Amino acid sequence: MCPPAMCDKNSHMPAGPLPPLNALRMFLVAARHLSFSRAALELNVTHGAVSRQIRGLEAFLGVALFERQVRRVSLTVEGQQLLAEAGPALEQIGQAARALMVRAPARAVRINARPSFTVRWLIPRLPDFVAHHPGIEPQVLTTLLPPEKAAEPFDIAIRRSVEGWPPALQAQPFLDDELVVVAAPSLLKHKPIVEPRSLAQHTLLVVKTRKQDWDDWKTHVGLPRLRPARRLQLDHSHIVLQAAVDGLGFAITATSLLGTDVAQGRLVCPLPDLRMPLPPMYFGRAPGAGREAQLFADWLLRQPAA
Repeated sequence: MCPPAMCDKNSHMPAGPLPPLNALRMFLVAARHLSFSRAALELNVTHGAVSRQIRGLEAFLGVALFERQVRRVSLTVEGQQLLAEAGPALEQIGQAARALMVRAPARAVRINARPSFTVRWLIPRLPDFVAHHPGIEPQVLTTLLPPEKAAEPFDIAIRRSVEGWPPALQAQPFLDDELVVVAAPSLLKHKPIVEPRSLAQHTLLVVKTRKQDWDDWKTHVGLPRLRPARRLQLDHSHIVLQAAVDGLGFAITATSLLGTDVAQGRLVCPLPDLRMPLPPMYFGRAPGAGREAQLFADWLLRQPAA
């Protein structure tokens, strides 16, 4: 006596080959619209691609699915039968796939970075990471604390220096950087900058957490005693850069934080040759971080310089 699994009434019938599923999908969309052109628009392909796929499906099945007229198509009896039976079957396959995707474990990479770097460098580039790794969700945790004092667990930390890293976190450089002076074009119309000493006529914008940047730069270019007309202190680099865009004064910033402001003309570099090298940006993977962290690290290393 045969096992129950082999005693099905159709067990004597060999399984036939499946039709090409991409062609079947195009047929179903075209049958729903009764238009190859509308199907092409919905599927974001050409009219010719839809036509070729459906002709291939008809050749596979050995029957005509559409009656083709000058400006319209209609379903044959066989086409109506295929639409009625294959449509629900394909939808059932889609529902099964979606149910599995919902139950699949979430994949994420937790990134610990400072607020200004996140706003000015990381966020504008994250769509590229998501496009290359659509199954991984980047979760950004912004903080001013060093990695060793992080309040939340993370997979990747990003900082400019190697100070304050846990011993188990191996820092790796990935982005060289420099300090440059920037300002809104409107400020230069009335008081142009022809030499570094001209900055004495202007307000210098200072980042609260990087107060030494202006003094370090002035020493680097040989003007340690230069005094500006005024100094305006703000909390973070991205706030200072927005203040510079709005014409409140001159900012000194890392090139990595410029974003598109110079390229799109919101800011200009009046002293482009007077740059001061900065320590590079580093990243480090936390012990036990998964493959998602390694993929993110590989992506960081592929990013072009500012």
